[in-house]
Amino acid sequence: MKFNLPASLIRQYAVVITVNLGVVTTGMSLAWTSPMLVKLRNETETPLSRPITEDEGSWIVSGGFLAAIFSIFLGGVLLDAIGRKYSFLLICLPKFLMAVLFIFATEVWMLIVGRVIMGVGDSFLFMVAPIYASEIASKEHRGSLGTFMQIFSCLGIVVTLSLGPFLSYTAFNIVLASAIAASTVPVFCMPESPFHLYSKGRTEEALAVLLQIRASEAIAKQELQEYQDSNKKADKIDKKQLLQNRTFLKSLALGFLLFVGSQITGYNAIQFYLQTILVSTKTSVKPEIASVVIGVIQVFASFCTPLFLTKFGRRPVLICSLSGMFLGMLGLGTFFKLAETGGEITGILNFLPIISLILVVYCFSAGIGSLSWLVTAEVFDGPSRAFGVSIALMSSLISMFVMTKYFAFMTSAIGPAATYWFFSSMCALVGTLIAVFLPETKGKTFSEIQRALGGESIEISEKNDKERV
Repeated sequence: MKFNLPASLIRQYAVVITVNLGVVTTGMSLAWTSPMLVKLRNETETPLSRPITEDEGSWIVSGGFLAAIFSIFLGGVLLDAIGRKYSFLLICLPKFLMAVLFIFATEVWMLIVGRVIMGVGDSFLFMVAPIYASEIASKEHRGSLGTFMQIFSCLGIVVTLSLGPFLSYTAFNIVLASAIAASTVPVFCMPESPFHLYSKGRTEEALAVLLQIRASEAIAKQELQEYQDSNKKADKIDKKQLLQNRTFLKSLALGFLLFVGSQITGYNAIQFYLQTILVSTKTSVKPEIASVVIGVIQVFASFCTPLFLTKFGRRPVLICSLSGMFLGMLGLGTFFKLAETGGEITGILNFLPIISLILVVYCFSAGIGSLSWLVTAEVFDGPSRAFGVSIALMSSLISMFVMTKYFAFMTSAIGPAATYWFFSSMCALVGTLIAVFLPETKGKTFSEIQRALGGESIEISEKNDKERV
């Protein structure tokens, strides 16, 4: 029995996979601190004149997120001004140069500056990729294609966790620079987003792209008509007016819930300090091996997400994801509470932190880690998408900076047990808010999602449009 995929669908997957090759290097960069901090604190492995302090390490981890907060609005402007494709290419050069800087770094300030610029590029790419994917994908495949960013990010993370502990500091950064260069070249062959082309008056080019990536000419023209309807609304609303629009504010609130929620649950704080956390557990499992296992679990979880989305909606997957993270964080807190007593931990309890970390990593990667970007891009209308996602991403960066900068301080001040129990309570809170306020977006066009969010205000807008016609 032969199974033939439509050529249009193959092209959709090819384009989205190509752009997400760059996300692999972002995953490598995000996990960079996990093995590299251990080396930078080791007198024999550090390339610097001395081992770094804990405070310097926290700035190396978090500095890029702080700088990215102030650059994200520029990113939103660039997305609309030069397009999704060229915004992506613009990111690649500074990322490559910073990877080269890491190879030759001899002072702490060089690493902090490099991580700041690299973090800005990584954050901008995380804004570009989901917007581009959501505009290339048809509504039937937007869910599976939207999860590719998390899959490829996890692949990059597992590369770092697998190679980082075993390669020298210099050798790993050579690998990182090479990967950035190799992933940039294919992007030159990608088409621009058809929505962006249409928004710039390049209607024929937009239709040509849609004819390549949609199942029929009728579907392509219907989508072009949706662009036209969407742009009519955009002509009447500037950015200042958007911030007074009830539907846009609802979308923005949901973006805050997903992006900030994914940070205050503590996952990224754990990811960036993973090897350090594994060392602190003092169990019989080697930290280097455990971090590789956890990285592989993360990739496996990301591949599970499209399967879950095929059978279930976005909201059920998000709720189950946060429920699993709640149990994992609870387990970590319990382990460290038992460790505080000073007694020897043996038997199954010796594996409790590893099991808990695996549960947290799997549930985050299979759920909110993949879907926060996808659903946030879905809940905004086309003309407001770049602006809305950029604001929501800024909230994510602020919370990410706070969590990564003060995670070590938090564990010292209130203890690791209370820290992980705090994260578990945040998982419960975010899951409850999602269950109450997030509408289901599976299988809906962007217009249908806006109607579900806007209710009366959107209906009135559409009615007025018809009256004018």
